[in-house]
Amino acid sequence: MTPTAPPRTLDVVLAGRVPYRAALEWQRALAQERLAGRCNDLLLLLEHDPVVTLGRIAESAHLLHPDGIDVVEVERGGDVTYHGPGQLVGYPILDLTLYRQDLHWYLRTLEEALIDGLRRLGLTAGREPGRTGVWTSGRKIASIGVHVKRWVTWHGFALNVTTDLAAFDRIVPCGIPGVVMTSVEREAGRGMGDGSRWEQTIEAVIAGFEAAFQVSAHRVEAAALPV
Repeated sequence: MTPTAPPRTLDVVLAGRVPYRAALEWQRALAQERLAGRCNDLLLLLEHDPVVTLGRIAESAHLLHPDGIDVVEVERGGDVTYHGPGQLVGYPILDLTLYRQDLHWYLRTLEEALIDGLRRLGLTAGREPGRTGVWTSGRKIASIGVHVKRWVTWHGFALNVTTDLAAFDRIVPCGIPGVVMTSVEREAGRGMGDGSRWEQTIEAVIAGFEAAFQVSAHRVEAAALPV
């Protein structure tokens, strides 16, 4: 009998609230560490203060009301998106040579991890043909935009948990006219307190990553990382 290979390890860092520009430099530095083999695969989970980010294909017409909010151009794929409190942002820093050297596969697996996580919260979610991200009942609940260098990934996903959805009125989310954004809170109702919902969503997303990427997740402190 062929022995079963041990699962890959994924170090998960719960980083709390981190300003977007600081998190951007942090994940870029960590991606360089991963390229050099000085750290394990990582999943950074955090929140940002309100910010709008412009991906490589962003159009200026999709930024409707930029006054009073930080706007940052970044190297990720995709169009314009919003980050803010109550949104679970995940930055996987993975060496895809250990998985599959296929960007399409990576995007679909990211979606699957979130779909699985939402299922664990009692929500039915899925994909929309021809569009990247995760949807439920025709509404978009999670956005995805990634960057890959020598098969190491950074940037990632934004899952609306208790997000103020009115903030998306500043933009045309992901460049999709007429898209309706939603959140875990809106779809699941207010049966749980915000704190419980946030913690349960984190646990569900980590479990979704374990299943989709076939990894064993371990929480580590940010101080244990090389940068």
